[in-house]
Amino acid sequence: MSTELLGEALGPGCLLPLSAVPRWPSNVADDHTPVEFSVALAQNEPPAVRMIVESIAEQPDRRTNLAAALGVLDRLAERHQLDLRRLDVVRDLFLPADPQGAFAFWYSLIVQPDVAPAIKVYLNPEVRGRDGATALVREALDRLGLGSAYPTVAEHALRREGLDRFSFFALDLMDEQRARVKTYVSHDDAELEDVLRAASAVPDVDLGLLSDVVELAGGGTGPFTRRPLMSSYNFMAGDAARPSGYSLYIPVRDYVRDDLEACERVLTIMTRCGLDTAPFVLALASIVRRPLGEGVGLIAHVSLRLGKPRPGVTVYLSSEAYDVTPPRTIAMSS
Repeated sequence: MSTELLGEALGPGCLLPLSAVPRWPSNVADDHTPVEFSVALAQNEPPAVRMIVESIAEQPDRRTNLAAALGVLDRLAERHQLDLRRLDVVRDLFLPADPQGAFAFWYSLIVQPDVAPAIKVYLNPEVRGRDGATALVREALDRLGLGSAYPTVAEHALRREGLDRFSFFALDLMDEQRARVKTYVSHDDAELEDVLRAASAVPDVDLGLLSDVVELAGGGTGPFTRRPLMSSYNFMAGDAARPSGYSLYIPVRDYVRDDLEACERVLTIMTRCGLDTAPFVLALASIVRRPLGEGVGLIAHVSLRLGKPRPGVTVYLSSEAYDVTPPRTIAMSS
């Protein structure tokens, strides 16, 4: 079931043989593989496997990949009874005829035993150009009944002109009572205090835990000058001026020597969060094909989820289908 779902989401290009170099330089993973795996952990819940996927056309470019993704959407909507109403409200904003930027449409596929898969779509605020991203997200929030939340996001996460920017906009394709609207903000050259301010937009988040996770994953308090830290806000049914949840995504691969060091940091984070490390170890063992010390990037991101709906930790894993990034001679900690 899971492999069939992944194959369908990858689009017609998934039937082509694996070549020496990717036919399309997908930004899902560092080596341009159009899929990234992750394992999401929470206390007193079974782990969930997630897959971020870019649909690839037989003759890939921005337009044909978008067309392939929308063709996949029609089939998935029928097979899995997806609710497309929120997507339809903002479709004309995020899906222009001539998409710009690194991507236009990605899928997130979430699978667990004995549960129907959950499907989310990622849209690109920069699809009409980077300068228009803020206005585009603001309009999308307004159309979805969340217009009063924009000032909260701006006050807490868009404080540094030219350094804080919207990077993703995501929608759960399920019934309205369970679905989330998510906005993502990248923080270039951020320090710990920038992240704490962003997180404080959400009531009752554990800022002490967040501080510890940032220091453990990033090796310090900043500034984080390589790939940026990224905030996301969860808006759920009934939210108006404030989001219900906050997540921080830390590109741990940029702040370690190799994946062995990244693994040690992730295990320490899980212990700090009171989580069982076994599911992560099993997930890593299922995908690794080399000694952890011989590359960096297999463990790509670690995220901390705070607030609703499911606080916990997610670890993102690259398949390294096309390439392995050599380890660094020194860690890139802040």
